[in-house]
Amino acid sequence: MSTPALVAHPHTPFRRVVVVGVALAAVLSVILLAFLWPTVTSSVKALPIAIAAPAEQADQLAGALEERSPGAFDVTTVADRATAVDLIETRQAYGAIVLGSDPEVMTASAASPLVAQLLTGFAPALAAQLNAAAAAQGIALPAPLIVTVTDVVPLASTDARGLGLASSSFPLVLGGMIGGIAVSLAIVGVWRRVTATLIYSAVGGLAITGILQGWFGALQGDYFVNAAAVALTILGIAGTIVGCVSLFGRPGIAVGPVLFLFIANPISAAAQPVEFLTAPWGAIGQWFPPGAAATLLRELSYFPRADTLFPWLVLAGWAVLGLLLSTLGHYRDRGAATQAALAAAE
Repeated sequence: MSTPALVAHPHTPFRRVVVVGVALAAVLSVILLAFLWPTVTSSVKALPIAIAAPAEQADQLAGALEERSPGAFDVTTVADRATAVDLIETRQAYGAIVLGSDPEVMTASAASPLVAQLLTGFAPALAAQLNAAAAAQGIALPAPLIVTVTDVVPLASTDARGLGLASSSFPLVLGGMIGGIAVSLAIVGVWRRVTATLIYSAVGGLAITGILQGWFGALQGDYFVNAAAVALTILGIAGTIVGCVSLFGRPGIAVGPVLFLFIANPISAAAQPVEFLTAPWGAIGQWFPPGAAATLLRELSYFPRADTLFPWLVLAGWAVLGLLLSTLGHYRDRGAATQAALAAAE
C-alpha cells in the first residue's frame, strides 16, 4: 500500500507579504489622519461676530480683539442691538458684543456651543475693561458695570449640549453608503436599482427623522421638511454609489468609503464651525452631502430666517448626479448588448 504523495502548496512570495503589510499600514495611517486632522488642526479663524457700538468704540474693541487673538474674528460694526440680533438669527454672525449703558455679550449656542462658550468668556474681561475705563475718566458709577450674556438662539432642552445634532451627520453618511452598496449588490438592472434607492431614501428619511426628532429631540422644526432633507442626503450618497456601480461595475462601490467617509465627512463641519477648519477645507466640505446636510439640518431646526438655498442645491445636485451616472450606465450596457447581439447574428 503506497502512501499518498504530499502536495506542495505554493507560498506567497515574501516580498509580496512585506508590500501588503506596509500598504495596509499606510491605509490605516491615511484613515486616522482623515478623521483626526480636522480636529487636531482646528483653530479660530475669521469667525464672524458683530459689535453694536459707536464707530470709535467699535474700532477700539475690534483692535483689542485683534491684538488678543490675531485673525480670529471677522468683525462687523452695526448701529444697534436689533441689527446684531438680525445677523445672528440669519447666521451671518455667531454672536455679538453690545456696548452702551447696558453692555451685553450675545451668543447662539444653536449655531455652535464652542463659539458660545468662547464669547461667554469675554464678559468678565469686558466688564473689567469698561469699569477701568470709567474710573480712568473720573466717572463715578453707582455700581460696577456687569456685562450680561444672552443666548439669542439657544439649543433645545432635549439636546441641551447639541450632541445629537452634531452626531447626526455620521449616521446619514453611513446609511447612504450602506444603502447604495446593498442596492448595487442585491439588485440587477439599472432602473430597478434607481427605484430601490428612491424608496430606501424616502422611507429612510422618514424613519431617521422620526428617531432624531421624535425620539431623541435632536432636530427641531417641521418634521416633514427635516425628513425631506435627510432623504435627499441619503439619496445623494446612495444614488452616487449606485450610479458609479452602474457605470464602472463593482469597483464603483469604492466611491462611498473614499469620497463620502474619508474625504467629505471629516471636513463636513458637523461638530464645529466651518471657520475652525483649515482653509479652504471647511468651505469645500459644504459642497458635499455630509457638510450640506449638517448645515441644512441645523438651520431648519434653529434658524428659520437663514438662507438655506445653497445646501438644498448641493444635496439635489448630488442626487441628480447619481441619476445621470445610472442613466449613462444603462445606455452603455444597452449599447454593448446591442453590439453583442449583432455580432452573434453575423
